[in-house]
Amino acid sequence: MHKDGTDEQKLVNKIDNGIVIDHVRAGQGIRIFNWLGLDKAPYTVALVINANSDAMGKKDILKIANDITVDFKALGLIDPNITVNVIKEGAVAEKINLKLPARVRNILVCKNPRCITFTEKYVDHVFHIEDARMQTYRCEYCDDIRTAGDFRDG
Repeated sequence: MHKDGTDEQKLVNKIDNGIVIDHVRAGQGIRIFNWLGLDKAPYTVALVINANSDAMGKKDILKIANDITVDFKALGLIDPNITVNVIKEGAVAEKINLKLPARVRNILVCKNPRCITFTEKYVDHVFHIEDARMQTYRCEYCDDIRTAGDFRDG
């Protein structure tokens, strides 16, 4: 319950079909909203920022009233603790727990000017997990280190 007596869970209407992206680290919801291009969506989208969470303190939530394709590897780079709930006929049909991907292609960008990906635009940016705890990745070509925060937006 909110201080004013309203139930925070009822601030946004229930969706019949679509996805709910939950357990997003507070402040990252707008990043996901923009990355998915939801500002141009012709269907209902709700972005809840700084919702109360027993486990996280504060969290962001996205409710998308449409079936959309989401790159779960990229979403896992933004925040590996995210949960994606697929909603069918008003109920959770599938729950997807994200994680840091072991290998990513063209999601992180190598910024080393001596890397082949910097000069040869046709070469894919390929990274492998270096340290999951620190969320660092190593470039396949030049061994440069990037973090999940270097995610390519848009």
